[in-house]
Amino acid sequence: MQVIDLKTQINNLVVLQGIDTEIYDLRYEKESKPEQIKILESNFEEKKRSLAELEKKTLELQKQKKDKELELASKEEAIKKLQTQLYQLKTNKEYQAMLKEINDAKADVSIIEDKILEIMEQIDKVKIDINSEQERLKQEEQNLGNEKKKIQDRIKEIDDRLAQLETQRKQVVPNIDSKILSQYEKILSNRDGLAIVKVNNNSCQGCNMYVPPQVINLIKMYERIVTCEVCNRILYIEE
Repeated sequence: MQVIDLKTQINNLVVLQGIDTEIYDLRYEKESKPEQIKILESNFEEKKRSLAELEKKTLELQKQKKDKELELASKEEAIKKLQTQLYQLKTNKEYQAMLKEINDAKADVSIIEDKILEIMEQIDKVKIDINSEQERLKQEEQNLGNEKKKIQDRIKEIDDRLAQLETQRKQVVPNIDSKILSQYEKILSNRDGLAIVKVNNNSCQGCNMYVPPQVINLIKMYERIVTCEVCNRILYIEE
């Protein structure tokens, strides 16, 4: 029966844990990247809504202007008809009443013209805002492209590094007893990528719980794998 040098096995596990910790961290980082891109795109879409609102406002103002222009044309046509009828009246009373109606209509025309000018000023102002917003969005779109490229470049870096780490892992794994490796990998998957931890100042560095002196003595004896009673991670003493 082959005798297992447990101290060497523990040292190999520590090396493997260093590789696996980086693998887990990089995989976690990579998994977060699509969400980062999604947030960037969502923020950009939100900024585009501001431009859409301004364009919508322009259309509403143009409709208001058109409605007022139609109202103005209708008033002016009515004044022409009244003026035509004015000199056909026979009594002074009728003449004065018609004259008042014409003057009232002209006052309405003046109000409508002022409103049209006001709307036109608003349209000009919104157009300036639209031009400004379009320039800002152009820059924002460029920034979005740059940020997405940075994220995609980082994903490529992570993939390259993960490939290197997998190669390193394959070099370390054969040096570990299959049963010990199986126990390590089971803990690794159940404990968020951290299977073996050192004891420092009588504390498990995985869960920070107290490790009794008798357990520390067991670890130093290297007769069997010793795990934390609380988090179940493999314990070792750094010498």
